[in-house]
Amino acid sequence: MAKIVIIGAGSGFGSRLSIDIMSREALRDSTICLCDLHEGRLKRVTDYVKATVEKYHLPTKIESSTDRTKLLPGADFVITSVAVGGGAYYGFPFREEVEIPRKYGVDQAVADTYSVGATFRLLRTAPVQLQICRDIEKYCPNAWLLNHTNPMVGLTMVHSLGSGVKNVGICHGVQNTAHELAEFLGLKDDEVTYKVSGINHLAWFLQYQRADTGEDLYPLIRETLANPQTEAQKEFLTKEAVRIEVLNKFGYFPTESNHHDSEYMPYFRRTPELREFYHLTFRRPIPDRLSGAMARDWMKDSVEGEGQLTGELKLSREYTSGIMEGILTDKPFRFNGNVMNKGLITNLPAKLCVEVPCFADRFGVNPTVVGDLPTHLAGINHANAVCVQLAVESILEKDKEKAFYAIALDPNVASTNSLDNIRKMFNELWDAEGDLMEWYWKDHVTERYALE
Repeated sequence: MAKIVIIGAGSGFGSRLSIDIMSREALRDSTICLCDLHEGRLKRVTDYVKATVEKYHLPTKIESSTDRTKLLPGADFVITSVAVGGGAYYGFPFREEVEIPRKYGVDQAVADTYSVGATFRLLRTAPVQLQICRDIEKYCPNAWLLNHTNPMVGLTMVHSLGSGVKNVGICHGVQNTAHELAEFLGLKDDEVTYKVSGINHLAWFLQYQRADTGEDLYPLIRETLANPQTEAQKEFLTKEAVRIEVLNKFGYFPTESNHHDSEYMPYFRRTPELREFYHLTFRRPIPDRLSGAMARDWMKDSVEGEGQLTGELKLSREYTSGIMEGILTDKPFRFNGNVMNKGLITNLPAKLCVEVPCFADRFGVNPTVVGDLPTHLAGINHANAVCVQLAVESILEKDKEKAFYAIALDPNVASTNSLDNIRKMFNELWDAEGDLMEWYWKDHVTERYALE
């Protein structure tokens, strides 16, 4: 029986990963511990998961608390999906991290990975995550930390360089992109296989093949792009204009999404004309609460706590439950994980988190050696990697100036601004984040702004 603690259970991952855990027979006798600082969200997600357990008569035990230290003792796995200071993608401070850079001509789409906004997200999130690591070291030192929080690269580096906790960063960009490409070609997920490596949200499909024959599918991708037959294929050309351009000019298809990837390189968002050409819309004002499509499963169709939904025991494409099953059962599970670059991608920096093929088994998470990326792909990754490294050094060394360097070297910022304007933007953002930045200077971090 495993003990699994989900910190930030009120996020979309709390309910989804609980269902994934219960969908795997080897994990059904686990104890799932749900933790969130928001009592209302915690109650609703707890009721949702408990109702699912009862519906399917499962042996899974459910615990919940707003205090993680009550749940962590004896944990085997700790999952993190937390927003610090406000909602992950709405309200303050996310709104400021999008709108202030826009005043300076820096247009961002998501601002959670490599960008001005992502750097400030890391500055305000990393200290809280380090406190979680300190609690893991104290209460469950043998546990694996499985992180879903962005920015993934920076946080994995902070976990690895700032603590002794075993950890891996988990994203769905690889498997979702593989699915989208298969769907574009009219194939099923199990009909393709692939090799992907790079950095999170900008990893490269070095190989994309038919699973049965090993046939290279890149020629078919290019042929279908040139001659789309179905409406869905024609829509793909618009929906993925950025990633198609990257494929056409650099030879490989990248992970994540059209809007995400447009932020990481200086070719797509610099002017209104470029954004229009690549079908990149202006981000509308960000709502201050979850509603509509943003609502969690356990919030939909419920009226003041009535009509509570239950989950369907069906696995998502998230890797998390498969990793835990692999470690517990020694049945190897293959996935793309975010880990420190200990000789894995040989032409990217060693003190960098990279996304590479991994296997999970009784020995933990075992990354595979990729070797050199094609030089031009490594160059694209390196431009973002340097910014993340500077931000991480800034956090661990309490060196504010290095955070400025991270902003100044950002490819999109450097393509649109003078150094004087970059300094003004940096200072305005720092001031706007206010008390959130007080954590930056302290070794011990309070939780009063952490919304898990």
